[in-house]
Amino acid sequence: MLALHDLACARGGVPILEGVSLSVRAGEALILRGPNGCGKTTLLRTIAGLQPALSGAIEVDPEAIAYGAHADGLKATLTVTENLAFWAGAYGEPNKVDAALQTFALDPLRHRPAQSLSAGQKRRLGLARLLVTGRALWVLDEPTVSLDAFNVQLFASVLQTHLQGGGAALIATHIDLGIEAQSFDLSEYRAKPMVGQGDLL
Repeated sequence: MLALHDLACARGGVPILEGVSLSVRAGEALILRGPNGCGKTTLLRTIAGLQPALSGAIEVDPEAIAYGAHADGLKATLTVTENLAFWAGAYGEPNKVDAALQTFALDPLRHRPAQSLSAGQKRRLGLARLLVTGRALWVLDEPTVSLDAFNVQLFASVLQTHLQGGGAALIATHIDLGIEAQSFDLSEYRAKPMVGQGDLL
């Protein structure tokens, strides 16, 4: 479903990663590990098509990707239901809104404006967007931020169901989700400093 071949990425014009090769097949989750600043977000943004790679190749169907960033991607003045309906309409999956609300325990909040939600509730609503996209490959950057232990497990359960249904996931997280998944340590792929770069730091 996803394959990277000798990929190099940059952040702000500065090379961050080089030589990254990995693959994720249907039914699999791959967890990106590494210290803050090692390039996890940069890699995910590159895979999602939000920035170009410096070199190498990405084999993926762009229409298969659902990308979840640090931001929840919500419209503050819209209700919980209206936010999901917007995304469901954008992805052509309008019949999945109610199921997404129920899966992430948001049904009691369906008429509440997003701006009035707690941080954890906003995160759950942001994650519920994944279920209305119909996309098979979830590319997620720290998806459990702001979630308590109960809701981390709720997300892990939703993820497991997605994988069992033939979906796949590439996730940057420091949290143990308690699912069967391989890990990929990006700290081994840090780009070598450019000539003169050290003089600028």
